[in-house]
Amino acid sequence: MVAPLTKALVGFLTVQIVLFTLSALLPPDMTRARQSSPVALDRRGAWLRALPVEDGRWRIRADLQRTDATFQQRLIAVEDGRFRRHLGVDPLAVVRAVGSAMVHGRATSGASTLTMQTARLLEPRPRTLGSKLVEMVRAVQLESRLTKDELLALYLTLAPYGGNLEGVRAASLAYFGHEPSSLTDGEQALLIALPQSPEARRPDRRPEAARLARRGVLDKLVRTGTLTEAAALEAESEALPPRAAFPGLAWHAAGELARAAPVRQASVVTTLDAGLQARLEPMAAAVAAAQGADATAAILVVEIKGRAVRAAVGSAGRDRAGGWVDMTRALRSPGSALKPFIYAMAMDDGLVAADTQLTDSATRFADYQPENFDRVFHDKVTVREALSHSLNVPAVATLERLGPEAFAGRIEAAGAHLARPKSQLKGAGLALALGGEGITLRDLALLYAALGDGGIARPLAWTEADAAVRARSAGTRLVRPEAASQVLDILREAPAPRGRVPSALTLGGPAMAFKTGTSYGFRDAVAAGVVGGYAIIVWTGRADGGARGGLTGRDAALPLLFDVADAVGTPAVAPRPIAPKAAPQALQTLRAETEGPRLIFPPDGATVQVEALGAGSRGLVLAAGGEDLVWYVAGTPLTADPVSGRVVWKPAAPGFYRLSVVDGQGRKASARVRIKGG
Repeated sequence: MVAPLTKALVGFLTVQIVLFTLSALLPPDMTRARQSSPVALDRRGAWLRALPVEDGRWRIRADLQRTDATFQQRLIAVEDGRFRRHLGVDPLAVVRAVGSAMVHGRATSGASTLTMQTARLLEPRPRTLGSKLVEMVRAVQLESRLTKDELLALYLTLAPYGGNLEGVRAASLAYFGHEPSSLTDGEQALLIALPQSPEARRPDRRPEAARLARRGVLDKLVRTGTLTEAAALEAESEALPPRAAFPGLAWHAAGELARAAPVRQASVVTTLDAGLQARLEPMAAAVAAAQGADATAAILVVEIKGRAVRAAVGSAGRDRAGGWVDMTRALRSPGSALKPFIYAMAMDDGLVAADTQLTDSATRFADYQPENFDRVFHDKVTVREALSHSLNVPAVATLERLGPEAFAGRIEAAGAHLARPKSQLKGAGLALALGGEGITLRDLALLYAALGDGGIARPLAWTEADAAVRARSAGTRLVRPEAASQVLDILREAPAPRGRVPSALTLGGPAMAFKTGTSYGFRDAVAAGVVGGYAIIVWTGRADGGARGGLTGRDAALPLLFDVADAVGTPAVAPRPIAPKAAPQALQTLRAETEGPRLIFPPDGATVQVEALGAGSRGLVLAAGGEDLVWYVAGTPLTADPVSGRVVWKPAAPGFYRLSVVDGQGRKASARVRIKGG
C-alpha cells in the first residue's frame, strides 16, 4: 500500500520538476513588456510629453494608481469575473466554452482570461487551437511570476485601442484628452470594448460600430449590477470622441527626462510647471518671429529654493530654423552676463567694495585692449556704476586683479562649465570678462540662482525628488552672502528696458536684479534676472551661431526677461533705493558745481507704462541728483512724503507731461515724458 503512494508522490514531484524546468528554460517573451513609451509629467501630474516605441507606436505603461478604480473593477467584471481567483486559466470558463461549442457546433463564447489575453499580446500568434493551448501555458507561467495587479497593469499597457495606440493611458489621452484617473461611464465602456476589435471599433473611423460595442458593454454592466439602467442610458448619449494629438509641452526638456526615466517606471514627475510652460512658449515664439526668420529663443525659470526648473523653453518652435536644437544646453557666449560674478568674487576677496572707484579709460592689458560697447569712456566710476552700466574696462581690470584662472576655477568648482576657444586652452584670459568663453544657459541659471541664495551654488533639479534633495544639501560656496547681496542691490539699479517702469521706482513692484549680455557680432543676446525667489535666463539668437546686426541683449532679450518675470507671477516687495547709500568722498567732486540737478527718472523723452492712473494709483517715484530739490508737473509743485522723503507722482490721465526739478540754488532740469495707461 505504501509503495503505490510513494510512486504516485514521486511521479507527481517529477512532473512538477519537469514543468518547473521547462518553464524556466522556456519563459514567456517579456520584450514588449519592457518596451514602453516613457512619459514626462509636470510637477502636479499634468502630461508634458511621451516618446513612441518601435514603429511609432504609443505604448504607455499603465499606472494603476492613476487609473480609475471603478474602470478596473468593471473591466474585470466584463472580461474575467474570476480574475482574482484563478491561476491563469479559468476551468469553469473552459468547460462552458467547450459545452457551448458542442451544442451549437461552433465556438459561441471564449474562455480567454485577462492573463491569457496578456500572454497573446506579449507573443501574438494566429487564432488557432494550438495557439490557445500555448496561451494557457504562458498564462500559468505569467501567474507564477507576477502578482494580479502587475498582470492587470501589463494588460492595460499592451491592450490595443486602434491605430498606433496601445495601453489605456494612450487611448484615454488620445480620445478623451486626459489621463484615465477619472473616467465617465461612457468612456469606461468604450475603453473596455475597444481592445476586442480595435480597428473595427475605432470611434474616429467607425463611430457606429464603436457606439454598438459601447452599448454592449453597458448592457453587460447593467446585468452584472455594476451600473444602473438610467446611468447606462446617460452614458450611451455621450458623444463619441475624435482622436487628438498628444501634448508636447517642454519638447526638449521633457523628451530628455522621459528618455532618462527608469525602464520599469510608468512616468517621471518633473519639476516643470505645465501652466507656466504653456504661457512662455508662445512668448518665445513671438519674440523670435519679430527678430527675423532665422532667429530663435530660449528661456529657463528656476525656483531658487530647491533649484527646481519650473520652465524650460529650448527653442522658439520646431517649425523655425534650428528649432529642434535645445538651446538651453548649447554652448553660447554670455557676453557681459558674467560680470556680476567678477565683482562678487572681488568683493569676497576684499579687493573692492560697491563704491570703490575704478578707472574707465583706454587701457592696454598686455596684448588685450578692451573698449566699452558705446566706445565712450567715463574716467572715474564706482564699482556700482561700472556694473550698472556694464562698462568693459573696469570689469577687465577687476578680473586682472582677481586672476582669470582663479575666477574660472571658482566658476567650475560651483558646478558650471566654461568652454574656451581652442586657441585659449592653455589658460583662461581676460576676455572671460566680456564673454570670451562658452557657457550653457543651464549653467548660467545655476550661477544666478547662487546669487539669489546667498552665494550658495547647487545643481539644477529636474525632478521633484531631486528638488527635495537639493533643498537639504549644503551646496558649494561661490561667494559670501554679503557679496551676493551687494551685487544684487547694484543689479536692481540697472536701467530698465524702454517702455518698462524700473521695478525700484514702482511702488509695490517686484525688485528685478538683472544683467544683459551681447556677444561678439551680436550672435547672442542674453538677459539674466533674479526676482521673487526665481532665477530667470533668457536668450535670443540663431541656432547656427550666425551674426545678427545690432541686436543687443538689452534690446533683444531684456524685454522678454521682464515679460517672463510677469508671467511667473513673482510676489510684490517693497521698492529699493536707487541711489548709493554711502558714496565715497572722492565721488562728490566728479560733478561740477555749476551743473545743477541731474534728472534720473523719468529721463527726457521716456514713455512710461503705468498700471493705473489717478489718485488711487501707486504712482511713480521721481528721482534726481542734487540738494534741496522741488519737483513740478506743468508748473504745479509736488509734495514729498514726510516719512520717506520720496516724491510720488500720480498722473491723472495718459498723455504728454513736462516735469521739472529745481535745486536750492534755483538751477533746473526738465524732461518731456509720455504716460501710457495699463
